[in-house]
Amino acid sequence: MPILFPAIDLKEGACVRLKLGDMDQATVYNADPAAQAREFRDLGFTHLHVVDLNGAFEGRAVNAGAVEAILAEVGGEMAVQLGGGIRSMADIERWLEKGVGRVILGTVALRDPALVREAAKRFPGRIVVGIDAKGGLVAVEGWAETSALSVVDLARQFEDAGVAAIVYTDIDRDGILAGINWEATIDLAEAVSMPVIASGGLASIADIVRLTMPDAAKLEGAISGRALYDGRIDAEEALRVLAG
Repeated sequence: MPILFPAIDLKEGACVRLKLGDMDQATVYNADPAAQAREFRDLGFTHLHVVDLNGAFEGRAVNAGAVEAILAEVGGEMAVQLGGGIRSMADIERWLEKGVGRVILGTVALRDPALVREAAKRFPGRIVVGIDAKGGLVAVEGWAETSALSVVDLARQFEDAGVAAIVYTDIDRDGILAGINWEATIDLAEAVSMPVIASGGLASIADIVRLTMPDAAKLEGAISGRALYDGRIDAEEALRVLAG
């Protein structure tokens, strides 16, 4: 069954949503990220997608306190995956030891793919590659820079590396409720052997239904932020649809 990952994006200790990846267009949804995680757990979610937004820009853990509070609150009951500013093996080891289920490597996947492969070998099933795209090209450093590499070309570098999944985010749709870019997401899933998680733009229950269609079978699931926070998606209905 596809997984719906509620998202907690952390900026200056608060749970926010950005519009089109712009740090200056942040809406604060909860000043207490641990309470937000607890709310998602109580709604019946089993997985959680957490991003240290400040960390993604600065290349180091900035919202570590908030992440640790989330882990203390729900770490034993929800599978937590964390991204943002994780750039070294020491960073990876530290978060896995603290109770993060899977670590998401984004910028470092482009800058140092050998590190990703080594980490995937050392921690089987616990390394996820985050690929964020603007116009089909990979964006890094908290989406501040766009590379010349295509999404598929980067993803294929990790074939047979033991990477657990790829989180694919279409930045042009992120936070604006435009609907997931299904064509690009499914094309990526068909181009690689790893499961793909759809991110960016999930807008309504129609996207949840779309996730259950046969051509989306290679997707591990999808990440939802604003649509859940704004009540455009009813959590109970969404989980019922995914359960078939």
